Amino acid sequence: MHVFTTAAELRAYSEAARSAGRRLALVPTMGALHNGHLQLVQAGAAAGYDVIASIFVNPTQFNNSDDLRLYPRLPEQDTALLAGAGCTALFMPTVAEMYPQPTVLHFDFGPLERVMEGAHRPGHFNGVATVVSKLFHLARPHAAYFGQKDFQQVALVRQLIEDLSFDLELIVYPTVREVDGLAMSSRNRRLSAEARAAAPLLYRVLTQAAEQVRQGVAPAEVQALAQAALATEPQFTPEYFEVADAQTLQPLAQYVAGCGVVLCVAAHLSGVRLIDNVVV
Repeated sequence: MHVFTTAAELRAYSEAARSAGRRLALVPTMGALHNGHLQLVQAGAAAGYDVIASIFVNPTQFNNSDDLRLYPRLPEQDTALLAGAGCTALFMPTVAEMYPQPTVLHFDFGPLERVMEGAHRPGHFNGVATVVSKLFHLARPHAAYFGQKDFQQVALVRQLIEDLSFDLELIVYPTVREVDGLAMSSRNRRLSAEARAAAPLLYRVLTQAAEQVRQGVAPAEVQALAQAALATEPQFTPEYFEVADAQTLQPLAQYVAGCGVVLCVAAHLSGVRLIDNVVV
């Protein structure tokens, strides 16, 4: 597995691979890898791509300095895991390499980013769009693999690809979960044993809410019941629970025939912010 730390190295590798007729897939990550990340790499390799993984804790998408400071960083372990998963090249740049000067360009995704994560994390998606655009330009992949756990992020990346005419396919894989249902996340490493034991409540609430949606329970009632269920665990501090249109991500006042529904939740568990979602 090749390991690159500069944009010039990655660009040269991509150009050489494309000239040789090889097809490239990109798996962007912030490191502290778990099985969800590795399944994306394995899927790309199984599909015949040379897989480029990136590890970069992007400061421009954090609006909480403590969250940035505490984000787990395990470069040696991550490198070994990626090599074992079939990764062909790893890009691990520094902040100075990715941002040689302050970025002044600003992305605005309209209603897509005015809700949920965008509403609660101002500037987050501008940072995501900036770094993803940079990675797309440098790696020039034929495909990019993302996980569904970051449902709103995937929607914005899809819009980014369409609006800026990136010549690549977006491939989205289902959320990978622990045996007890907790969505795999790098931030799970920060949970204490007590908090980890309480964490599966998040998914239980989502699955209960999904069944209520299938039964035709009104969106406002589904939301209220979910918030009440989360409130039963004192370690949780709910941030939002939304019953939304799966395409526009706008909150639903009522269900519309033929339109998918996504249930999205964010909550702090003993100081660690967790997100999850279920598509109905």
